[in-house]
Amino acid sequence: MVLVSAVRDYVNRMLQDISGMKVLILDSQTVSIVSVVYSQSELLQKEVFLVELIDSISKSKESMSHLKAVYFLRPTSENIQHMRRQLSNPRFGEYHLFFSNMLKDTQIHLLADSDEQEVVQQLQEFYADFVAVDPYHFTLNMPSNHHYVLPAVVDPSSLQHFCDRAVDGIGAVFLALKRRPIIRYSRTSDIAKRIAHETAKLMYQQESGLFDFRRMEMSPLLLIVDRRDDPVTPLLNQWTYQAMVHELISIQDNKVDLRSISNLPKDQQEVVLSSEQDAFFKANMYENFGDIGMNIKRMVDDFQQVAKSNQNIQTIEDMAKFVDNYPEYRKMHGNVSKHVTLVTEMSKIVEERKLMLVSETEQELACNGGQVAAFEAVTNLLNNESISDIDRLRLVMLYALRYEKESPVQLMQLFNKLASRSAKYKPGLVQFLLKQAGVDKRTGDLYGNRDLLNIARNMARGLKGVENVYTQHQPLLFQTMESITKGRLRDVDYPYVGNHFQQGRPQEVVIFIVGGTTYEESRSVALQNASNSGIRFILGGSTVLNSKRFLKDLEEAQRIARTSSSVV
Repeated sequence: MVLVSAVRDYVNRMLQDISGMKVLILDSQTVSIVSVVYSQSELLQKEVFLVELIDSISKSKESMSHLKAVYFLRPTSENIQHMRRQLSNPRFGEYHLFFSNMLKDTQIHLLADSDEQEVVQQLQEFYADFVAVDPYHFTLNMPSNHHYVLPAVVDPSSLQHFCDRAVDGIGAVFLALKRRPIIRYSRTSDIAKRIAHETAKLMYQQESGLFDFRRMEMSPLLLIVDRRDDPVTPLLNQWTYQAMVHELISIQDNKVDLRSISNLPKDQQEVVLSSEQDAFFKANMYENFGDIGMNIKRMVDDFQQVAKSNQNIQTIEDMAKFVDNYPEYRKMHGNVSKHVTLVTEMSKIVEERKLMLVSETEQELACNGGQVAAFEAVTNLLNNESISDIDRLRLVMLYALRYEKESPVQLMQLFNKLASRSAKYKPGLVQFLLKQAGVDKRTGDLYGNRDLLNIARNMARGLKGVENVYTQHQPLLFQTMESITKGRLRDVDYPYVGNHFQQGRPQEVVIFIVGGTTYEESRSVALQNASNSGIRFILGGSTVLNSKRFLKDLEEAQRIARTSSSVV
């Protein structure tokens, strides 16, 4: 429960020592940080009667001196300006200021100068500068995620901003865990190298005192890798519950927006999918779609039993019992209808887009050789009227990543066919992907065909057969974790920063993917942690991707690269 607990602990400490009625004031990023670990009802129990965003509070003039204001903000210059204005004309009785990361001395002086009426009771740094979506998975929700694809010369200031946010987030994770790591990065990635070096500078030079925790026998490892090392995982359709909901409907901060579905009651238009708050989801988030259907049926049956016993109210005692159990009954009812709605909606999309057909070919392209059969399968799907434009594009991308060197002629044929079949297709997008994440640009053995050990493993898997054709793909991250567990992560592929080296196996590893994580990868991490290998893995990234977001970032980067004359 490591990351979720760390952030919950910070929020608890902010709220529990301040007695009386409170208003909690957040910014557009800390609202995500708090909402994934704390529910509305839990905030109410802590006497928080109002949650506001700092910019909307700025617009209001109404005095609320009976309320104590608890601010939890990122230490940005914009937020400091908001605070200065609000302190110069205070509306609340007391101000308790908490920042999610390190403040500069100049920022502290600015705040102190603005507090002429001495309403600020405390000012603290609580290092919850990341969104803990699951116990071992965090994201930084970076809106301009496409910068990782662009060379540094295109937009240096935006890229610096991107790197600063990544370093802030990674720094906060280690401050929350009270650790200072040994740092390694993906050799072929300039941006991974840059973030690794800037993180090392923060931890070992600029703020070495802050990161000077009790020495452990074995330092943890921070490994910074690039999404472009594995562009296959975010392009694939998903068939396990959490990953599938994100791929087909989309999850944002553990919430799913269902407003596009007609005839849903108001309380079902946005639902929460959190392993912390929903026992059914926790038990099923990594299960296959087929099994989910069966498990939901069992849940519906259980609920009907409870509903039946509630109908049988004959005495005053029965009635009292029903009233006592009613909140639990309501919660159960809401949970059942939430999961039934999600699975029904996803089944509809799978049928409409013929995703079982598409996914079988995707998995073949990701996992097995056989260029001739693959070309034929992709061609047939491109000709199939039922296949959507986005699925056609993904299929051609997966084929191109796999066979860019082996079949340039067939690849050109597929490019032409895609352009003629898909009106929305932006010319050159597949070529742009190959230029950015082709075989020459990647670190690691994505298709398991360079390394003898991987070739043998793939052969063994082929002989054994596959339990489920739709979930046979393993992300590159799985191999990376295996290499770390066996002490085989090669120094030439993943160099160390500075003169801090590691002898032996680390017990804690944080892997940060510049460009974003996927729920398929967070599932790999959860299963690896459950296997008791003696190492605890945590996964983080700049955002949480599905194929739509991955393609949108790629398109945006291509657009900027085209308009910038400095990119060849």
